[in-house]
Amino acid sequence: MDSEDQLVERTGRAVPSRIGKRARGPLRLGIGDDAAVIAPSGHSEWVLTCDQFLEGVHFLADSHPPDSVGYKALVRATSDIAAMGASPRFFLLALALPSRRTGAWLDAVLHGIGRAARLLNLGLIGGDTTEIGKVSINITVLGEVESGHAVMRTGAKPGDIIYVSGKLGRARLGLELVRNKLTKTPQFRALLIPHLYPRIPLRLGVWLARHRVPSTMMDISDGLSTDLARLCRASHVGARIWAERVPHAAIPASLLRRLPQSRLDPLQLALHGGDDYELLFTVPPRQAKRLRRAPGFRDLTPIGEITRGKRIILLGADGAGSILKSGGWDPFRRR
Repeated sequence: MDSEDQLVERTGRAVPSRIGKRARGPLRLGIGDDAAVIAPSGHSEWVLTCDQFLEGVHFLADSHPPDSVGYKALVRATSDIAAMGASPRFFLLALALPSRRTGAWLDAVLHGIGRAARLLNLGLIGGDTTEIGKVSINITVLGEVESGHAVMRTGAKPGDIIYVSGKLGRARLGLELVRNKLTKTPQFRALLIPHLYPRIPLRLGVWLARHRVPSTMMDISDGLSTDLARLCRASHVGARIWAERVPHAAIPASLLRRLPQSRLDPLQLALHGGDDYELLFTVPPRQAKRLRRAPGFRDLTPIGEITRGKRIILLGADGAGSILKSGGWDPFRRR
């Protein structure tokens, strides 16, 4: 088994890193000392977030591919940076794992983290390692945004249009495949990608913040129903959502035949599934035309509008409305 120092060295080789005084740009000192040193410019602000990825809670070590575990741990942490409209710069990695996971399994995890770091242009600048009974990956990401341009959850006004990026519910559909041990079925492999290797709309978030288009913005990590409720509470508003406009995953008939008891409903997956890491944002009507120049504009969907009341109403195709309750992921909800 490697010593802690050897494990740190392996991590530094596997993941894009800045070691000691070889640091560049705003990073003055990277891996190898007691802490990193960063000197931001006077024209920008740092945006910081941290995220935990825990065995048995967020992933199953014996069911999820280890490179997916590493990749997703970094991507989901970085999603919060994209939701503020910032560009990711550096990250810190705190890794706790059993000694039996320090061999090939860890190498694959580090490969996944490295793949995500290169995709997101992130550099590892420090962290910590220790031994524990189950795997725990804690990541802190530092992003940079022009001063005054970070987009928050507060600020939505009645009449603002509610947008989402991408199709929702695809990650939850992939999770159902994992739970039902269908990961090796060739015809379903493409359906696994949004769950195992999610892509976040980073360029879109940066563009929206730079051009000051949205009044509010956040990522959809716990499900549209739950995250929209958080946005509305922060802005002291309500919302009206058209069910038929919510972009959702297509479920193959062949999968429904394999899982007759799962009750896979595309709309319910989109509303409550979570783990999508798409963007949820509101736009004043006068700004809506500017979205045509946004990267990935064709993947944006207006699904409703902000209202004066405090309730969130889901409207069906017949115009009948019902209160949309938060049904997404809540780690403290009794299940």
